[in-house]
Amino acid sequence: MFRRFIVAIDGPAGSGKSTSAKLVAQRLNFLYIDTGAMYRAITFLAMKNNILVDHDTVSKLAESCTMQLEFIDGNTKIHVDGDDLTSKIRSPEVNSHVSDISKIAGVREALVKKQRALAAENQGVVMEGRDIGTVVFPDADVKIYLTATIDERSFRRAKEFAEQGKKVAVESVRDNLIQRDKLDSTRAVSPLSKAQDAIEVDTSNTTIEEQVEIILQSINKKLSKASDTKY
Repeated sequence: MFRRFIVAIDGPAGSGKSTSAKLVAQRLNFLYIDTGAMYRAITFLAMKNNILVDHDTVSKLAESCTMQLEFIDGNTKIHVDGDDLTSKIRSPEVNSHVSDISKIAGVREALVKKQRALAAENQGVVMEGRDIGTVVFPDADVKIYLTATIDERSFRRAKEFAEQGKKVAVESVRDNLIQRDKLDSTRAVSPLSKAQDAIEVDTSNTTIEEQVEIILQSINKKLSKASDTKY
């Protein structure tokens, strides 16, 4: 590839960001970076150390810790200071606090630095989150904004919990998502929003393969303007 190529995928929880981003990264042999896992890891550690309301301490933790992300067999593994937190960051409890931790300015500043550092080490990157195309990489080569109805997103997230052996009522998941949407879109620092030049894709009635194909078409269209190389 002729230069570093950044694909930014943003959108609310349950819109299909993670699944689509993983498959796109696999198709292109790009690095996949799940920024949500990074915020979840800090949230888990804040809960574990009982410092959820101590924003300064949480920010220092985010700044000082060492994070390693691995994408293995379609799954993200995350280690913080050598500890594997992969199985601990997807709980309903973490879900209920991650938006509060994500709105802390010091935490966002620290993790954005880590995200940019990870991307700098690789030629091709697919990064997904809520502020990738607006804050982390405003000059990303391709920006995608995925969305879906609240009912569809609630169903998907409840299904994910069920697959993990956790029974969570769809109504409870829906309430949590509505609250997260509100917190994420109204926070003062790096709120969830669609970049002006992002391609919006409503995934409510599309298959994963259709979502991936839309994203790949956008990437190849961008590449065709600068190179004869396609992926």
